[in-house]
Amino acid sequence: MTSDPNFNPIARPYRWLEYLTLGRALERCRLHFLPALLNRKKALVMGDGDGRFLAALLASNPHIHVDAVDISATMLQLLSKRCEVNAARLKTHHTSALTFAPIGPYDLVVTHFFLDCLTQSDLETLIARITPALAPDALWLVSDFRIPQGPMHLPAHIVVRSLYLAFRIITGLRTVRLPDHATPLTQTGLTRIAHHYSLAGLLTTELWQCKPRPIALAPP
Repeated sequence: MTSDPNFNPIARPYRWLEYLTLGRALERCRLHFLPALLNRKKALVMGDGDGRFLAALLASNPHIHVDAVDISATMLQLLSKRCEVNAARLKTHHTSALTFAPIGPYDLVVTHFFLDCLTQSDLETLIARITPALAPDALWLVSDFRIPQGPMHLPAHIVVRSLYLAFRIITGLRTVRLPDHATPLTQTGLTRIAHHYSLAGLLTTELWQCKPRPIALAPP
């Protein structure tokens, strides 16, 4: 990206702005597949904002260790405070996800309402950078906005465009349209194994899983 957005100004009021605009729909979306993550051991969580999901993940899974990556120092401060009871299992990284050096193997990646901040080329770069650090059975949990077909197509388009405009004004975010995460995830060997739509299809949360990698056998 030519310049990084600044999410610091929106960090502290973000929770209440979210509740004001969409109620707890995004929160329910983030937590929908939490019960499926209880056997994960090492996670990479990118762009979790103020840490509400991460606090729930650490509380529900006492064995998991997490690398949390965020470009916003203020977001990471809020996240760390919210997760301080489990601080021993959390390592924060104040950097762009596009330059973060993965230190896997990770059996879980979480990107809740984060991939929509990336351009298509940046998203593809990110996926190519992260997937080599995944364990063979790794899960990738994605939550995002979507524009469904049918009667909700136009209302969803207006909502998404309005959100992009607001974030551009407040944070300097340059992205203007939802990228396609399904194609590059599929091309790198992941398969969508579950999904859940909410708000008439405006929101999606999805579980993707790596295919087991073949075992390299020594030549006879």
